Amino acid sequence: MELIQETSDLSAYLAADEVVDHHHPLVRETAARLAEGAADSYAYARSAFECVRDAIPHSHDSGDLRVTWRASDVLERRTGICYAKAHALAALLRAEDIPTAFCYQKFDEVHGLVAVRFRGAWHRQDPRGNKPGVDAQFSLDGERLAFAPDPKSNELDYPVLYAEPHPAVLSALKAAPDRLSLWRSLPTAL
Repeated sequence: MELIQETSDLSAYLAADEVVDHHHPLVRETAARLAEGAADSYAYARSAFECVRDAIPHSHDSGDLRVTWRASDVLERRTGICYAKAHALAALLRAEDIPTAFCYQKFDEVHGLVAVRFRGAWHRQDPRGNKPGVDAQFSLDGERLAFAPDPKSNELDYPVLYAEPHPAVLSALKAAPDRLSLWRSLPTAL
C-alpha cells in the first residue's frame, strides 16, 4: 500500500499542539531519558516505541476506565487506548525531531497507529500493546503491526498520513467520560 501524506510540508509532522504536546515537561523528561541510552535516532525511535507499547497498558486490556487523549496525560496516567498511545508515541518521536504521522485501519472500529519517517520513507508502527495473539514490533523492514485487515470482512488500511489526529477520533476521545462510553462512540469509518 502506498502511504499518502496529507500535506507535503514535512514540518507539519514535527509540530506540537494540544494533543501532541511535546514541549510539556513530562514529555521532554521522558524523551531525554530515552535518548540517553540511544546510539542514534533509529535506536531512540525503537526505545520510544517499546516504552509506549510496554510501559503504558492499553486501557481495554487492563480494565482502566480512564480516557486519555493528550500525550502528556497518557504518559502521566500510564493508560490509553490505541489512539492515545499513538499520540504519546508521536509526541516522544517529534520531541526528538523524528517526523511522525497518524494513520488508521478500519476493523469494527477505526484503529489508530503512527508512521515514522526514516530512510526517505514512511514506516507504520503500532504501539497498541502486545497480548496473546498480538505481537507488534518496531520495524523499518516490513510491517509488524498488531492487526492485519481482512478485505473480505471489509477491513482496510487507510493510506492517508495525517499531521494531526483525525477530528472524529479526537472528538470521541474528548467527549467520553469513561472508556465504556468511549467504546460506544468510537468511529467506525473515516
